Amino acid sequence: MTKHRLNLKTFVTLLMLAVLAAGCASVNLESHTAETAEQALQTASSQSDRQEAQRYLLRSADQFQNRDDHAAARRILRSDQLSPVAAELEDQYLLLSMASATALEDRDWASQLADELPRDQFLRYERGIMSRAANLQADTLQLAGNHLGAAATLITLAQSDSRQDVQAIHDRIWLALKATSDAQLSKESGTIIGYEAQGWIELAGILREPGMKLDDQGRLVREWQNNWPGHPAASALPSELGLIASLAESRPEQITLALPLDGPLASAGKAIRDGFFAAYYSDESADRSTTSIRVVNSADSNFDELYRELSADGQDLIVGPLEKDALAALARLKTLPVPVLGLNYLPDDADIPTGLYQFGLSAEDEARQIANRLALEHNDQVLVLIPQGEWGDRLESALLQRMAENGSLALDIERYFREDNLRAVTADLLGITVSRERAIDVERTAGINVEFEPRRRQDADAVVMVAEPTIARQFKPLFAFYFGGDLPVYSTSMVYEGNKDPGRDRDLNNVIFTDIPWVLDDENSFRRTATEALPDMRGQLGRLFAMGADAWDLSKRLPLLRQVEGASLNGQTGILTMTPQGSIHRQQLWARFRSGTPELLTTMPEEDTSGTE
Repeated sequence: MTKHRLNLKTFVTLLMLAVLAAGCASVNLESHTAETAEQALQTASSQSDRQEAQRYLLRSADQFQNRDDHAAARRILRSDQLSPVAAELEDQYLLLSMASATALEDRDWASQLADELPRDQFLRYERGIMSRAANLQADTLQLAGNHLGAAATLITLAQSDSRQDVQAIHDRIWLALKATSDAQLSKESGTIIGYEAQGWIELAGILREPGMKLDDQGRLVREWQNNWPGHPAASALPSELGLIASLAESRPEQITLALPLDGPLASAGKAIRDGFFAAYYSDESADRSTTSIRVVNSADSNFDELYRELSADGQDLIVGPLEKDALAALARLKTLPVPVLGLNYLPDDADIPTGLYQFGLSAEDEARQIANRLALEHNDQVLVLIPQGEWGDRLESALLQRMAENGSLALDIERYFREDNLRAVTADLLGITVSRERAIDVERTAGINVEFEPRRRQDADAVVMVAEPTIARQFKPLFAFYFGGDLPVYSTSMVYEGNKDPGRDRDLNNVIFTDIPWVLDDENSFRRTATEALPDMRGQLGRLFAMGADAWDLSKRLPLLRQVEGASLNGQTGILTMTPQGSIHRQQLWARFRSGTPELLTTMPEEDTSGTE
């Protein structure tokens, strides 16, 4: 009886194995649809014909892409079963891989693909998908940092396919060339041959001189058109260059500065005013015979009424207000027939009327740049110190939002008042308090004295310290005291007074912080000239002076920044770009305290270095 049961059990087992084997063999790869990437890989692994299995995997990856599940597609495309891919499937594999790499913004994968891509890869596809292949190839190269290769791809596409939207492709070529570094342009331009390519390279090179005035840029663009009359871009300039060539004719001539000149904001208003006029009088392109600038004191004024008066007086542009409540009152007008360059920001959820631009020294911009640098340097888990108050709330929100977008995490956030016990705040941040309380609990439970050496939390990669200099000089040594001296520390411009003071700032050594070019760039000739004439324009007043100078340069370029994607201005407060809603954002410089003195840091290779006007 036992023998019979054993034989029956063996028989059932063999039968199940046979059924499973038959099931695997019966899978129709042509019609089978996998529910997950793992299922597709498992199904393919059971096939004896490697090439047919690879065809199935590529078809499965395509199906996942059609469902917008690029993560599953990547799992398949980067599997060992597609390495190496059969030669006759390589074109399909590259097309699918470029699509998912760019959709997922996977820089490492894009770099690997870029190394394998022949420059004419997209020409291997049939005419119906050639344009898509070329654009994916350009996107992949740009994601990998090869902006010149992306431009070359698009130039070849424009030559090969007459159905392309000429303006759109010229705009893309220009953006790729703008993003190409001077070194790469100089090193690799010789590898790009042909009349059209060489024309593009020359066009990209003529506007790269820092600080070039708008009129000079327009003149050089028109000269290039005359020198390259047969070039496709001569008759269809990239949108940005077309605007540059014509902006001199449409710049505002009647400008009003509406700033607070008495009251609590008087010093800020006067610094902005002085910066505006300093930039105006140093601008050789300014036509002082036609440009009229008047100053109106906006302190204690009803700004919406002031705006109506100025609008009726034939003004072309109003710069101001600085006060946030005045800006909010202006926004309630809904329509602004005379454009306004407001010198502050409304809340993110505010309705922005057409004609209102917003520009200022935004703490949120600095928070986002810190979050980006943390991600680029792979410091993904951080501890954060931020002052209490509405300003700190806005900075915290911007920091956490960008960190979340980058896949980073704030392990703990300590909000503090300057009157707080900073030693206790630091101990809480680094987990020393928790460590000490844990030891006390052990002593109470065991009833014996426990030899205790406090330890900081070990899961943190870095510290974000938002603090004014007098507070930061206390926090930084406390990090070392509480065993966190090895953690890199990042801060906003708030940490630096703007004047070199090595004796007092030695306690800030190794703190990495972001600040505006006016403060950090020792080669800044405009700052040197301005501070010789106005020695008081240093520190925070100097930053406001720089903001005023940028307000003048922005006054001539608002339509350019608004209408042309990727257009930017190299300003005293950073590289300035504009959102579709008219909000100006700044990309600042970075420095590290060495021996108590800020030392300018070079731009990281992973960063986007675009910013040519």
